[in-house]
Amino acid sequence: MKKTSLIMGALLFYGVSVGGTQWLQGMREASATQERVERVGGTKVASTNPQRPPFALPDTAGVSRHIKTWDGKVLVINFWATWCGPCLREIPAFIELQKKYGDKGLQFVGVAFDDLEAIQGFAKTSKIQFNYPILVGEDEAMTIAAIYGNTIGALPYTVIIDRKGKIVHGQIGEISHRSAEDIIKPLL
Repeated sequence: MKKTSLIMGALLFYGVSVGGTQWLQGMREASATQERVERVGGTKVASTNPQRPPFALPDTAGVSRHIKTWDGKVLVINFWATWCGPCLREIPAFIELQKKYGDKGLQFVGVAFDDLEAIQGFAKTSKIQFNYPILVGEDEAMTIAAIYGNTIGALPYTVIIDRKGKIVHGQIGEISHRSAEDIIKPLL
């Protein structure tokens, strides 16, 4: 009960902070996505559009990057934020997996729920040295995460996509190194 109230409070705060119209539109999109989900491997993913939806966001240098840049690769999209403890705990595993399997066609892409200044500041002060691209989205990142199946707006959220662009796994919450590797290896 407390957890539900906290989530609803966060959603209400988000709605007020970004303006009613943007929030309402995002909730409509999330609701539409929620109506089109099925269970795949115990995780909810969009069922009427199993293909990876297109999007573009700026990277940490401010250059717009389109998701199609990584067509033909096994793609892991991780939605995260600098203020999210579980997000920061799983990033070292992603760095290790990118290093281990990058030459076999694996590509991690981080999508940050922060503004560019926050990400750039984090990169300067953190001990984490990303070896994969970080895209910056703020409000847009939340909308994209909803389209990719994260209907409750929780972080971290990770989506794994095969070489043909099909979403094969989506997970709300921290994913372990072993679980991620077990899903990724057969796709390479």
